[in-house]
Amino acid sequence: MDINWSTLAGVFAVSLGATVVVVVMFSLGLAAWARAGHGQPASDVSRGRHQKMATSAAVLCFASCLAVAAYGIDLIVPG
Repeated sequence: MDINWSTLAGVFAVSLGATVVVVVMFSLGLAAWARAGHGQPASDVSRGRHQKMATSAAVLCFASCLAVAAYGIDLIVPG
């Protein structure tokens, strides 16, 4: 049995890169969600433009993580 090491290294590099991207996007989403005030409600702070933008950024980050996970499941599950 012969192993094609360059292909194996390429698959490893792509999977490592995708993992890092998903972890970073999820972390940014959590940070934006917390910045928007969804972690603990603050009654004295009104919802301003910055909080709405932070919520939008968090949703976008979480949606990108979901898209990557759905694509991975689509690749694995025959259909």
